[in-house]
Amino acid sequence: QVQLVESGGGLVQAGGSLRLSCAASRPLFSFISMAWYRQFPGKQRELVASLRTGTSADYADSPDGRFTISRDNAKNTLYLQMKRLKPEDTAVYWCYAKGGLSSQYDYWGQGTQVTVSS
Repeated sequence: QVQLVESGGGLVQAGGSLRLSCAASRPLFSFISMAWYRQFPGKQRELVASLRTGTSADYADSPDGRFTISRDNAKNTLYLQMKRLKPEDTAVYWCYAKGGLSSQYDYWGQGTQVTVSS
């Protein structure tokens, strides 16, 4: 069924940038919302940035100004642009898509490791 395939993670130096990609097996307009989460070892996932679809426009939100969420509908791909990375940003990053109101329509990517060296 629905697949979310992440890419773009890796090792970067502090102050550097990375762009994560999440390729979906369905058109992005079929989802109610999409988001990026991250997870530190021994911790629960936390929201990094979210994107929801309105009737006339998409609405993006990211509490941290260093991170920007966006999507390319033609490529069925969600992006997370990360700038001025810090060692404390080191975590596994996850792509998420909500396809319906029920949790059975919650979809997750496989996770991609981001490591920031000091």
